Amino acid sequence: MGEFFGLLKGGNKPSLYAALINTFIAIMKGVAFMFTGNVAMFAETMHSIGDAANQYFVFIGSALSKKAPTKRFPNGFGRLLNLVLLAAVLIVGIMAYETIVEGWHQMTHPIEAEGFIISVIVLSIAILLELFVMYKAGKEVLHEAGVKGGGLSPLTTSFLHLNRAKPATKLVFLEDLVATAGGILALIAVLIAHYTGFLQIEGAASIAIGFMMFYVVTKIFLDNARGVIGETDEQMVNHIAHLLSERPSVKDIRELEVVKEGEFLHVETLVEVDPNLTVKEADDLQNRLAELILSQPSVDDVIVSLDADDGEKHWVHVSKRPESLKKTK
Repeated sequence: MGEFFGLLKGGNKPSLYAALINTFIAIMKGVAFMFTGNVAMFAETMHSIGDAANQYFVFIGSALSKKAPTKRFPNGFGRLLNLVLLAAVLIVGIMAYETIVEGWHQMTHPIEAEGFIISVIVLSIAILLELFVMYKAGKEVLHEAGVKGGGLSPLTTSFLHLNRAKPATKLVFLEDLVATAGGILALIAVLIAHYTGFLQIEGAASIAIGFMMFYVVTKIFLDNARGVIGETDEQMVNHIAHLLSERPSVKDIRELEVVKEGEFLHVETLVEVDPNLTVKEADDLQNRLAELILSQPSVDDVIVSLDADDGEKHWVHVSKRPESLKKTK
């Protein structure tokens, strides 16, 4: 049990913050729905419950994925995070379905909700809190991508670097992006329904929120399905190829693989070196290259093998290295 709580300290912090805030938001919206009967508020309640549950799963999964390898599992537990996220999106999927069904009922059999002021206040507070969580997640995205950015950058520039973020951080950012947009949509629907009497708009908003939730489900499912299978990080392959090619002692790169293992990267490479190197020189070079690769963002495991240069060029094409990774050289 002590090991479990020790691992929790290393869990993904943005997902924990998001889970706690969404728990509060879900309770707040749920109470408001009980008083108002507003269908758009019901949709938002389901959305927040799904987000909170999902993010608790993410936090625990990201912590457990850092467990050290054992005899039984020598490759470690990195991909456990992907499995947890695959299970977590089922919760959001169920909530999305219920949201769409309830929205359809409101469109076909509209019911006037009560507590207009309560709905507006609760949704306004929820939007501000979701925007705060999204901002924090955006800052983490930029941090993990190695990009500096202040002011509104976490809400703008972070979109450009989302593919460099860890799976858990990416999920929190996407969920809160959809949650913020859903909250704004629900608030607009409540205002239109109150001032125009067009009650079906609340049902339409609920359905729209449900489909937005399904977008997150699809996006996260596909990302983590690839992670479970074992996906190559092409950008990091290119970056590490640049690093190795810039070393005078490395004559050529025969093989280079960078595979995502949850939040971390596993690197294996076979490089060609001067055949006249002594055993000691080759051993020192191997250690230096391993240390160089291990110093790169998210790289957790490295295997460097050496072979004598055969005079042929094997690693032909190396595309331009991303600016955000150049300083990690």
